Amino acid sequence: MSVSEEPVYDLIGIGFGPSNLALAIAVEESDAGLSALFLEKQDDFGWHRGMLFEDATMQVSFLKDLVTMRNPASDFSFVSYLHAHGRLAEFINFKSMYPLRVEFHDYFVWAARRMSHLVRYGHTVTDVVPVHDENDEVWAVDVVSTSGTFRARNVAVAVGLESSLPAGVTPGPRVWHNLDLLHRVASFDVPEPSRFIVVGAGQSAAESVAFLHSRYPAAEVCSVFFRYGYSPADDSNFANQIFDPEAVDLYYDAPADVKRMLFDYHRNTNYSVVDGELIEELYRRSYREKVLGRPRLRMMRASRIAGLTPAADGVVAEIEDLPTGERTTLNADAIVYATGYRPVDVTRLLGTAGKHCLRDEENLLRAARDYRLVTDPQMRAGLYLQGGTEHAHGITATLLSAVAVRSGEIVDAIAAGLADRRPVPPPGPRDLAMIGSTSAGGSR
Repeated sequence: MSVSEEPVYDLIGIGFGPSNLALAIAVEESDAGLSALFLEKQDDFGWHRGMLFEDATMQVSFLKDLVTMRNPASDFSFVSYLHAHGRLAEFINFKSMYPLRVEFHDYFVWAARRMSHLVRYGHTVTDVVPVHDENDEVWAVDVVSTSGTFRARNVAVAVGLESSLPAGVTPGPRVWHNLDLLHRVASFDVPEPSRFIVVGAGQSAAESVAFLHSRYPAAEVCSVFFRYGYSPADDSNFANQIFDPEAVDLYYDAPADVKRMLFDYHRNTNYSVVDGELIEELYRRSYREKVLGRPRLRMMRASRIAGLTPAADGVVAEIEDLPTGERTTLNADAIVYATGYRPVDVTRLLGTAGKHCLRDEENLLRAARDYRLVTDPQMRAGLYLQGGTEHAHGITATLLSAVAVRSGEIVDAIAAGLADRRPVPPPGPRDLAMIGSTSAGGSR
């Protein structure tokens, strides 16, 4: 089927992680009758599979699932998932607001399979091409993927985050990012490793330390970080209100200097901090080992990696103690960088359409309150962004806390924009040559 024979969708979602999964459900539950399609490069749903440790728990309440904050009556809630799997009573007796991460991932998979009629997996988007009318206005876009081209009046980009490594560090057989830790360990061919190094001071770093320390009972695990000790996450009652939907309105309308102030004040709710119970568990392990005379959990605080030499059978790391300047050379079987994530470059993904997006004085993408990117007047099609708008919407922009409410706001915005929907306009001169030129069933 050629692009001219495909329907013109009201919405195409690029990526199908938790954010666009929540959006798909919001479309399904809306009365607006929107037509939607979601394109995902993976062959099936998956969310941070490399960090699904058996004992790791969520840092967000189960009530902040895909739907409950938007529609508490939805049968796509985590509670509905528990009921469908016969575990509701057991979870209540568990007496926790924070499910196991593997369980929450299974909840996502359960919801994604129910939305499979709206998703096409194995589609890597390579460009978003404007479609012009006879007045040279962009009334729609062609979303070009490796397996076809699809036309839409609106696009929602939710491609998540990508791993971030320090400058000069390249991943390799023995140089890992924590995002892939379980996959790396599964293919690790050293039966009895002697030492691992983990770099970072946040939740992912502490979880990686705990996992490797348990997984390899004979190995030393060295935790290297700038701080003197792990800092606990601030999950106190009032501080948590920064994740409430009302806080997005407050943040969006605030002056730029107030936004920076609020973001800096509340970084310790999410960034470079560790759950208090995990900090206590790691300290207990360290103290117990000292008592028993078998220390292998080594906290190299106020330190940094000053040099790294990868080898076929491990790495050689030079670690600098920042207060004294002393350096220690360690041989390790592998080094794990738990050094965070960075947003994917959205304009790179949007390709041709990205040229229509406007930026602020700091060269950041401008976004409206409803998460629609601000564009030049020629772009009439809607380009919506899920994630990557912390500068506009605050700390919740990349977190699960916002996905349910944000999805409802995007659906409402699209529905309002299409309320005066007109017939498909005739193509402009520059689009005539493209019609029928790309097959929806073949690859480019």
